[in-house]
Amino acid sequence: MAGCSFHAALLPVIPNDVTSNQFIVHERMCHPDNEQLLMDVAKEYKDAGWLAIYTRVAVLMCKANIDNIKGRVLLQTLPSCAYNTEKTVEHARMYAREFENVGILKDRFCIKIPVTGPALSACPILLQEGIRTLGTAVFSVHQAIAASQAGCLYISPYYNDIATHLDLTLWPKSADPARLHPFSSRFIQIVEIYKQMYKETKSSTSSSMLEEAMAAGEIGCHSATIPHQVMLELSQRPYDSSQQPGQGLPKPPHPYKDAALTPSRLQEIAKVDPLTPGWDGVLAATDVDYLANNGAQLDLENENDPETKKRLAEALEAFVGAEKRSRAKVEEVMNSL
Repeated sequence: MAGCSFHAALLPVIPNDVTSNQFIVHERMCHPDNEQLLMDVAKEYKDAGWLAIYTRVAVLMCKANIDNIKGRVLLQTLPSCAYNTEKTVEHARMYAREFENVGILKDRFCIKIPVTGPALSACPILLQEGIRTLGTAVFSVHQAIAASQAGCLYISPYYNDIATHLDLTLWPKSADPARLHPFSSRFIQIVEIYKQMYKETKSSTSSSMLEEAMAAGEIGCHSATIPHQVMLELSQRPYDSSQQPGQGLPKPPHPYKDAALTPSRLQEIAKVDPLTPGWDGVLAATDVDYLANNGAQLDLENENDPETKKRLAEALEAFVGAEKRSRAKVEEVMNSL
C-alpha cells in the first residue's frame, strides 16, 4: 500500500502481486503519509458517502504501489456483506470503476471475496464482466473446490487462524511446519485436489513466518503472501539442503500441468487431518455444485466443519472490526469539512 513502496526497493526481486485487507487498508489510510490523500478524497466525494471515499482511497493507495510489482493489486470487498451476494457484487464493481478511473486495467487488479456461499456466488457474475476474483479466508478443501467452481483466479488459504496473528503466543511454531503444522494436511489436500481437477484457479497461500513460507513452496503452493520482513529474511538466507527440509525442486512452469508428486516425506500427511479428530479420510467431493441456491451447499459444509466454521467466523469478525474503524475514520474526516 502507499507509504510502503520503499520496501520494494530493498528487495533483490520484484514482487508479483500486492495484497491487502481491511486491516492493511485501515493502517495505511490512517498513516500520516496518507493524511492529505484522505482529506482530498473526502472533499471530492463527501456527497457520495463513506464507502465511496474508502474505496477511492484504497484504489489510490494501490495505484501508488503498482509500479513496484509485476502483477496485480488486490482489495477485499466489505466483510460485513460476506453473506450478501448483491452487496458483494456492488462493492466489487465500485472497486473496478475506481481502478478504471485511475488507469489500472482489469488485468492488473483482483478482488478478494470471502469464501461463503453468498459472497462466492458473486464471483461468476463478476467474471462475466471481466473482473477477476480471489477466494479468501479458505480453511478447507471444500472451500477450495467451491472457489474453483466460482472461477476465482486465486485462492488464499490461511496457514494460521486470525487469533494467532493477534496473539503470537498462540502461533504453532515449528522448524518443519510442512510436516508438523496442524494446517499442513489441509494445504496438501487442497494442492492435490487442484492437481486432480487441473483448473486454472491458482493456489496462493497466506504465510507470515519464514519457515511457513518455505513449507508452502515445498507443499506445492506456487505463490505465497509474505510480509516484506520475511521476504528480506528469505533473500538473505543461503540454501543448505542438509539443514533445511524439502527437496529443493525448482518451481514448475505451470502449477498443475505435469505437476510433481507431493514430496514423499509429506504424502502420509495428506492422509490425516489434525484439525478433525477421527477424520474418516474422505475428501470433499468435486462433483458437488457448491454454488447452487446461492451457495447453500457451501455454507452447509462450512457449518458442518467445526474448524472452518470457527476460523471463518473469527476472520470475518476481525475484518468487520477493521471495516468499522475505517468507517469511523472516514466519517470523522467528513464531519471536519
